[in-house]
Amino acid sequence: MAVKLTILGSGSAGNASYVETGETRVLVDAGFSPRQIRLRLAGIGRAPENLTAILITHEHSDHIAGLAGLAEKLGIPVYCNRATMDEIKRSFRANLDFRLFVSGGSFDVGDIAVETFSVPHDAQDPVGFMLRTSSGNIGFATDLGHVTRLVGERARVANVLVLESNHDVKMLQECPHRPWSLKQRILSRHGHLSNEAAADCAADIMSANLQHLYLGHLSRDCNKPDLAFTVMQKRLQQIGATHVQLYLTSQGVPCPTLTL
Repeated sequence: MAVKLTILGSGSAGNASYVETGETRVLVDAGFSPRQIRLRLAGIGRAPENLTAILITHEHSDHIAGLAGLAEKLGIPVYCNRATMDEIKRSFRANLDFRLFVSGGSFDVGDIAVETFSVPHDAQDPVGFMLRTSSGNIGFATDLGHVTRLVGERARVANVLVLESNHDVKMLQECPHRPWSLKQRILSRHGHLSNEAAADCAADIMSANLQHLYLGHLSRDCNKPDLAFTVMQKRLQQIGATHVQLYLTSQGVPCPTLTL
């Protein structure tokens, strides 16, 4: 049976993706309100009541804002590591069904084999995911300050990759709305990837395996969708990666569903 991916939204104010296989329906992060997640799932004819699990990359609010309201009410298992669980418990007074994994380990959710890998970001124990399905491998690396060798190795097997392309360095440096301390955090090796850093990553991991590349977590103030797209598209052309379909994600609306 076909595997489907829908990026419900991605950006500094909310992140959530939906993956569906023949047996399994999962959210990767739940960074919108429960109402917004429900509305966005309804837009593709789905409902949170049918979710098998929610996978959490890290504890920042743009990745867990709707978690308690969905998972506690509906009894949805929440997969995360112990450090992330501890931070979630500090954020919410909710009785959640946690299923813990060790960062770098693997586990199964239905017919999806989930591989986890550590990423450099300013959270307690942030991870990326590689979801191995019968129709292909779907990777998520949406919050990281730089691309480690481990991240590159894990991402290289992806057929579909959701990769952060957060900011344009010049726009960030010149942004009048952000204090210098925040700019330093974003630019640090545990902050967020720039458009150029994302392009470098794509070039480094490129293979015939990668067919679909989503640019995620774009900053509303310090990036422009057409700029992020152009930087990545130019790099793909330079390395001859004409087989890759490139997509932009949005904070405001879900991406069209991709069927593998």
